[in-house]
Parts: sequence; C-alpha cells; structure tokens
Amino acid sequence: MPEVDGFDEFYRGSRQRLLGFVYVLTGNLAEAQDAVQEAYIRAWQRWSTVRGYDDPEAWVRVVASRIAVSRWRSLRSRARAYLRHGAEESMPAPSTDTVEVVAALRRLPEEQRVALALYYLLGMPVAEVARETEAPVGTVKARLSRGRAALAELLAVVDLEEPADA
Repeated sequence: MPEVDGFDEFYRGSRQRLLGFVYVLTGNLAEAQDAVQEAYIRAWQRWSTVRGYDDPEAWVRVVASRIAVSRWRSLRSRARAYLRHGAEESMPAPSTDTVEVVAALRRLPEEQRVALALYYLLGMPVAEVARETEAPVGTVKARLSRGRAALAELLAVVDLEEPADA
C-alpha cells in the first residue's frame, strides 16, 4: 500500500484549482471531474514518489490534462468513425406484445422471473436452471409452473404449453 502521509492535505489544498483548470480545458464538468479523480488516484498510488517532486500539483495537473485530452481524442475518433461509417442501424421498437410480457414479468416474484428467463429465454434445461439458481429441481419446476400460471392470468392467455422436462 502506498505511503499516504500528507496526501489528504495535498488533495484538499489543490483539488479545486485542478478541477477548475481541467474544466476550462474540457468545457464539461463531468469530464473534468472524471479526469481529475483519475489523476488523483494515480498520484495516491505513487504518492511516495510524487510527494518528493518540487511541485506535486504540477505532476497531477499534467496527468489530469493528458487524461482529459486522451478522452477528447477518443470521442473525436468515434465521431470520425460515425461520419465514415454512418449511423448504426436503428433497432425497431418493441412490439406491444413484448411490452406487455415485460410488464407482466416485472409483477412476478424475482425467483419466478429468473426461472422463466433462464428456461425460456436462454433455453436452459430445468436441471441447469436449478444449478444456476442453487435451488432443488422440484423448486425450479414449481417456480416455472407458478410463473406460467401467473403470466397467463396477467396476460389473459388461455393455454400455455407445459415444457417437456418440467
């Protein structure tokens, strides 16, 4: 663990100045806060060395500004890629059926939701669902049965098929 003698005092005495400096560089308070936080983390990790510098604040300031510039370059690269390749194909909106099923699932107890999702969405066999949820196979079968019945009632579905291995 790095030696932290004097770090807290250094941090309290310099954080506002450094944040103001990086904010002016980025024009975005959240980005500035992230860059400054990362710079202080790096300073803390190397505090036994950094505290010996003539101006530890200058070291943190350089690190923070490099982090901010690096993030800006990354964003610029992404923007160029967007211009070069175009927008991602938009995803179609969910159908009303999907919205209704999701809303109904949210009303079920978590154990039933998890069992139904693992079994029906991921296609896991009942035994694997039991291992995943750390529940006995009989409990998983009961959760699936109760979950299907509750969904049928919530969705006003007349007949849902029983799974072959449930």
